[in-house]
Amino acid sequence: MYVRTYFHLLLIQPLVTIIRGGDISVWLDANESPYENGVNRYPDPHQKALKTVLSEFKDIPMDQIFVGNGSDEAIDLVFRIFCRPGIDNAIAIAPSYGMYAVAAAINNVALREVQLNENFSLPLEKMLAMSDERTKLMWVCSPNNPTGNAFPREQLESLADSFDGMLVVDEAYVDFSDEGTLLDVLHRHQNLIVLQTLSKAWGMAGLRLGMAFASPVVINLFAQVKYPYNINAPTQTEIIRRLREDISGQIAEIKEQRQLLAVALSELPCIKKVYPTDANFFLVRVDDANFLYDVLVSKGIIVRNRAHVKGCEGCVRITIGTPKENLRLIETLQQL
Repeated sequence: MYVRTYFHLLLIQPLVTIIRGGDISVWLDANESPYENGVNRYPDPHQKALKTVLSEFKDIPMDQIFVGNGSDEAIDLVFRIFCRPGIDNAIAIAPSYGMYAVAAAINNVALREVQLNENFSLPLEKMLAMSDERTKLMWVCSPNNPTGNAFPREQLESLADSFDGMLVVDEAYVDFSDEGTLLDVLHRHQNLIVLQTLSKAWGMAGLRLGMAFASPVVINLFAQVKYPYNINAPTQTEIIRRLREDISGQIAEIKEQRQLLAVALSELPCIKKVYPTDANFFLVRVDDANFLYDVLVSKGIIVRNRAHVKGCEGCVRITIGTPKENLRLIETLQQL
């Protein structure tokens, strides 16, 4: 189902873009400024140099990689490609990343939310039971935001096998998880899209680079629908440079701080429960989330108040910071 419905997209003639490379040295084709200043030329619309580096780093062929202006671009494109506005629907777990609902609303696609089980485990049977012939997408964030837990790979693969549509697994926090990525099983599931980002572990949130990995057929659909110059030239260059950096020490420190912070938080009187996490943040249930949030803001510390989210009542989400920032948080909470 996931391919045969969308052949019309393959017939789209994308905007003709510039051709770079070869022996050409005089560029008079794109109405650009001829005065060199480092950014006077359009960027490579196919991001070949960047995808070459990503392909080597992720061990994924270039024709299975899409890069977008943050993962949010990929999320929006998935709805635009696979869902008919006002007709089709999608399923997402809840609570989860809010952009799935935002993108669904923008594209006039009904989003059916399935609450996680009481222990935040994946409700596989409920998700499949809620789907019908017009359900084109399922969204699973793993590790999940805001609950922090990663779902077992075998459950996600089972969902891909059982669902007659596209399963999108958002792995924004996968670098902090021992559960691992689904990139190595893409070849087994033609209806699987894996999203990743450079905004979390890689520390490039300001550069806005998200990635989608899928079969060549699906990635070609992304290429047909995306805007031609969606990643600017300085961003492509800077990301290629930064991908050569070793961030293993930073990830190790965050994992170490995660363990220390879990213990320290659980010993505080104002904390009712610290939920297990596979990400770089905690979901924490407290006595009064609104009061705690306001107190922390008054002390110059901001966390995310999730108390209004169904399934997260009484909870705040706390990102793991530097050791100094984490100590300041604990010292502030000890005064409550």
